[in-house]
Amino acid sequence: MDAKDLIARRVAREIKPGMLVNLGIGLPSMVANFVPAARGVFFQAENGVIGLGARPPEGMEDRHLTDAGGGFVTAVPGAAAIDSAMSFGLIRGGHLDMTVLGGLQVDEEGHLANWKVPGKMVPGMGGAMDLVTGADCVIVAMQHAAKGQSKIVPRCTLPLTALRRVDLVVTDLAVLRPEADGLHLAERAPGISVDEILAATEARLVVPAEVPEMRLD
Repeated sequence: MDAKDLIARRVAREIKPGMLVNLGIGLPSMVANFVPAARGVFFQAENGVIGLGARPPEGMEDRHLTDAGGGFVTAVPGAAAIDSAMSFGLIRGGHLDMTVLGGLQVDEEGHLANWKVPGKMVPGMGGAMDLVTGADCVIVAMQHAAKGQSKIVPRCTLPLTALRRVDLVVTDLAVLRPEADGLHLAERAPGISVDEILAATEARLVVPAEVPEMRLD
């Protein structure tokens, strides 16, 4: 299975019926592909859409219907378009059940850095700071390493997105749960051993005696 599909499938298992969920751009947006419509979940985007669906088939894109990153999306029955002021009011007012964001680094304390790319000009962090601060549950969906460098680190060296500890980190190798005493290794990806995860991780992990394999169904 493709690494990004694996991550998106595992994150989708955390989404419960009736939730209002914000999906970040890139990999997190793929989560919508693995959440059945019958679950009654409404996906929200900062640019003012509630009720995002999966990416449309090629040739069926509507330039007026995009997510916050400009990617083409569909709308589910009952979807609504709102202005960005109300959209951020939902985020900052604590009305989001969950947000799923990409990440550049997560450290042993569960802090996320996800907006400042080294050597790149960026306009700002967008809605990430508001989302990490305001959502009930924050899930980071990212690959475990980039260019051979672990993204799970002892201490973030990039600017933090927020001071809040995230609730869950899902990578192509593992599920990590930040707690007060450190990063707990909760699950391992199919076919991946604990030793492989430890070798690919710079941060110290709290490892239980038994680490179950991810369920992706």
